[in-house]
Amino acid sequence: MDIEKVNIVIIGAGAVGLSVAAELSRSRKDIVVVERNHSFGQETSSRNSEVIHAGIYYPKDSIKLRTCLEGKRLLYEFCARNNIPHKRLGKLIIAINKDEMKDIERLFLRGIDNGVDDLVLISKAEIGKMEPHVNAEGAIYSPSTGIFDTHSFMKCLLSIFEKNGGQIAYNTEVTGINKTNDGYEVTVKDGQKDSFTLKSDVVINCAGLGSDKVAGLVGLEKAEYKLKYCKGDYFRLSHSKEANIRHLIYPVPKEDRGGLGIHLTLDMTGSIRLGPDDEYVEKISYDIDSSKAKIFYESVKTFLPFVKLADISPDTSGVRPKLQGKGEGFRDFIIRHEDLSGLPGFINLIGIESPGLTASLSIAKMVSKIACR
Repeated sequence: MDIEKVNIVIIGAGAVGLSVAAELSRSRKDIVVVERNHSFGQETSSRNSEVIHAGIYYPKDSIKLRTCLEGKRLLYEFCARNNIPHKRLGKLIIAINKDEMKDIERLFLRGIDNGVDDLVLISKAEIGKMEPHVNAEGAIYSPSTGIFDTHSFMKCLLSIFEKNGGQIAYNTEVTGINKTNDGYEVTVKDGQKDSFTLKSDVVINCAGLGSDKVAGLVGLEKAEYKLKYCKGDYFRLSHSKEANIRHLIYPVPKEDRGGLGIHLTLDMTGSIRLGPDDEYVEKISYDIDSSKAKIFYESVKTFLPFVKLADISPDTSGVRPKLQGKGEGFRDFIIRHEDLSGLPGFINLIGIESPGLTASLSIAKMVSKIACR
């Protein structure tokens, strides 16, 4: 079996893996990214709402909040500097009735306390001026929430990484990780089912939906690392309704949801999507149940009265790698150097779901500090 010596192996070429790769390649050489799919960003990173989050929802002092706040700033700067398509559209988090206004007020205070200093509480009349086709009692207006082209973002990160001398191997799956006296032997299998070994000082697990299994390969089969798959479907509105909306529209988040609830987002072309919903599943599948259109319609018709059932058609779906199961409380990102587990140089990133895309550049800086200390 062939053995190649490198400095760093990064497992996973999603937005986070590529961000880590680009960041580390500025100062480190001999970095290899291994990706089990045929190209970058084929899983969670390309199956989402492409939203740049403000940092409203997450508990204070959590890694999610800290990396979201810094990541938002870094992401807008990166997009502007590298001509990545993006729009600072702004978001309305709405109360559809007076009872939900108490939830809106609590969420507003949390956002302010979290350091999101541009939030504004707006009235029904003000909503009517901003979004005349939306029916709501009041809302939080978040002007710094936006959207961006995730494919262009990841393509740019890959270009930076490769220009800095980094290598990426597609159709390559990690099948074993063995701790040695001076690093790690990472066994991989390529698309032709041939196996080879990478001898590396540092291994960084950015495997997303497979990150808990990768941790298990090195002996870290911990219950706290076990991922739960939360599937979310998206439906698209007919093009005839695109002129009706200018901002992202979100309902008040509920504690028992696996996500933020079915919301309305725009993409870079101005097309409108509804979703995602949340359904915990045992296996990863991207099939969409078209009969869900009626459920989506019922979920949004109160605050989007211009939407008709006939306007809604299936679009895409994604699966979120969650650490918390259905009905369970908040779980933070796991970003951990496993030296205390007797694995110096092994860095785990597990449960990187929303706001992982927004936070990706900040996460990369965090990982770089760990890897280079």
